[in-house]
Amino acid sequence: MGCSVFVSHQEVKKMEKEKDENSVNNWKPNHRFVGNMAVVIVGILFYVGITNLHLIAKTVNGFLQVLSPFIWGFVIAYLLDGVVRWFEKKLNGKRLLAIGISYLLAIAMVVLLLSFVIPQLIQSVRILIDNASGYMANLTSLVNQWTVKLGLDPEVTKNMMISYTDLMNQVTQIAAKLMPQILNYGMAVGSGVVSALTALIASIYMLMDKNKLLGQMHKVIYAFLPLPKAKRTLEVCSHANKVFNGFIGGKIIDSAIIGVICFVGMNLLRMPFALLISVIVGVTNVIPFFGPFIGAIPSIMILLMASSPMNALKFGIFIIVLQQFDGNILGPKILGDFTGLSAIWVLVAIIVGGGLFGFAGMVVGVPTFAVLYSLGSEFLRNRLNAKGIDAQGNAVPTVTNAEQSE
Repeated sequence: MGCSVFVSHQEVKKMEKEKDENSVNNWKPNHRFVGNMAVVIVGILFYVGITNLHLIAKTVNGFLQVLSPFIWGFVIAYLLDGVVRWFEKKLNGKRLLAIGISYLLAIAMVVLLLSFVIPQLIQSVRILIDNASGYMANLTSLVNQWTVKLGLDPEVTKNMMISYTDLMNQVTQIAAKLMPQILNYGMAVGSGVVSALTALIASIYMLMDKNKLLGQMHKVIYAFLPLPKAKRTLEVCSHANKVFNGFIGGKIIDSAIIGVICFVGMNLLRMPFALLISVIVGVTNVIPFFGPFIGAIPSIMILLMASSPMNALKFGIFIIVLQQFDGNILGPKILGDFTGLSAIWVLVAIIVGGGLFGFAGMVVGVPTFAVLYSLGSEFLRNRLNAKGIDAQGNAVPTVTNAEQSE
């Protein structure tokens, strides 16, 4: 009897222990619980970020300012990497010599730009500002003449000209106030010479240690990601590098050629401010889609005020022909189809990129969106294949292993 009581007591304790373990296991968090908690935490962080967006932006800007020399160093190294690789191939693998030649060429181009282009640009801007009142008088006289010829209401054109005159006067005043700052820009650059040297030195080290840095990046990716995801990440990085390198490098070359052709053409047509307008056209041409319009409109206005309507008309025709040549012949020849985007997605990428990051966003928005578009297309294609349907929802016949081997 005592033994049975003892055994029963042990069984009771055992049952209580199992019950406690089961209760603990029931409270053990599963995958669904972890996922729900992650969603809640992300939602809270998103709300906090939205409500304190100005503080986050200020913090990020301060952080980027500290890293700006290294960011610019990376940009310089990235832009010169193709040139370095070309010289390295020609010099039988002598990378250090290839880097030296590449930087000497880049510095020579910058010195040429500063010594030849910048002074003439400043002189052209000064002429425009000094003669702005005379240009406006000529423009007003021209508008009045056409008003009489076309039989328009003089009051309407008068009000339009008053508004336009006020606008141009404000622009002229702002430009006049900015001119001393533009002329003293060298002082501002001089004050940041340490950052510039840091960026230059950092870019040289990045190019010299490129293979080592890439190896370290691979090591980090393989260390923290599963092998399939690590390989996929590196494939995406390689694809992004190919798109960015091809697009940005090709666009810079394409825009430089367009600027030179514009300068030669304007000189042959005997138009004033050829260098100023050619620089405007070449720089804005870096922006896809909108670039030709952004460069052409102020250039036409300059010629309309400072020269004659005939020169403005000739330039308008010339720039249309030039941009058609660029869009249909030169651009595709240099760029190829690195993006694979249709016109509507290019437009979306430029607007979104420009709204978020300004001029730089308009330039890099297209290749960035091209990479995202490629990843999204691949994701959708894999989802459709997993469901066994095509893009129209029709069933796709499965291919067996035997058929694949045949």
